[in-house]
Amino acid sequence: MGKGKLIKVFPGGNTAYGFYSFYDHIIEPDATHIFVIKGGPGVGKSTFMRKIGEAMRERGYDTEFHCCSSDNGSLDGVVIPAIRVALLDGTSPHVVDPKNPGAVDEIIHLGDHWNEQGLRDNKQEILSRNKELGRLFKHAYTYLAGAKLFLEEVASYYMESGAFNIGAFDKLVLELIHEIFEGKPRLTDNPKARRLFATAITPDGPVSHLDAIVGHLNKRYLINGDDGTGKNILVRRLMEAALARGYNVTAFHCALNPKLIDHLVIHELSLAVINNVEPHIYPPKQGDTVIDTMNCVDPVINEACLVEKGAARGMYRQCMEQAVSFINRAKKTHDEMEKYYVPYMDFDAINARREKILYKILGAASEINQEIGSRKIK
Repeated sequence: MGKGKLIKVFPGGNTAYGFYSFYDHIIEPDATHIFVIKGGPGVGKSTFMRKIGEAMRERGYDTEFHCCSSDNGSLDGVVIPAIRVALLDGTSPHVVDPKNPGAVDEIIHLGDHWNEQGLRDNKQEILSRNKELGRLFKHAYTYLAGAKLFLEEVASYYMESGAFNIGAFDKLVLELIHEIFEGKPRLTDNPKARRLFATAITPDGPVSHLDAIVGHLNKRYLINGDDGTGKNILVRRLMEAALARGYNVTAFHCALNPKLIDHLVIHELSLAVINNVEPHIYPPKQGDTVIDTMNCVDPVINEACLVEKGAARGMYRQCMEQAVSFINRAKKTHDEMEKYYVPYMDFDAINARREKILYKILGAASEINQEIGSRKIK
């Protein structure tokens, strides 16, 4: 058996609305097993999940790494879809409480393996840095809210000036729906829409895992065009069309404004629709279709607004730079907090506990595989 496929996504993000979470979409509450991992910074939660994920990939299981938007090297969760098992970071800001304790959910508290007295000796330093962490994120979110306003200002010129041809855009959307779904059968009566982020605003700036999400699919539609030319509306309408026809989808929301949808995967068609703009540019592959919504814009009218749009876009970039600077400082502050925990952790005990959890997951996988095998025999 070969190595399993790795897909990277973000379950939450630093947005114009503050920290925005799609944690409820990581895995369904009636999963086989959900391990909720508790503990402070630096106690090894991310490493715990990553090593189990890597071990399952080595055994041929496709694996999802749910990446942390505030620490480029850390994970917020790991999912093994084939056996419906997940490991989740259950600490702030993505607090997870078991919905079906015992039956599905199991809490793993890595605080069982720390020296509490050693941490108490550093109480004031930990409290001080926690307070500073909150302050830095507060300012970051203020600048992200400003970035959203200036980007909306850029977008507003197309409608305000009359440069955007709504009729031509509607025709484009209807033609695309027809192209994608014509001749395809209607599927389930209860299709599901999963919601995540493909991109996040991180300490290193915007980071996208788009290639890991759509690179293996059979077909991609790349939507080019400026903000305000209907790209997010197009993606949303395609999602609505897919759900109306019974297709399961994953909607990937905008990293800055999570009320908007940037990308869509229609699973049964092995197809993706991509808002092809920075920071998530995707170079087309053979067989992909490129659509430019600027074809719905009157270039003469648009020309008259270029200077004003350019000024607004410049302010958007300044706000983004300031936001990233604060998120970067928050990451450094969090790293400082970790230093107060690491010396007081029993990592040998944590490693042993991880091996027990891996053994438990492999047992669940074996039971599921046996059940599938018996069904085939029948």
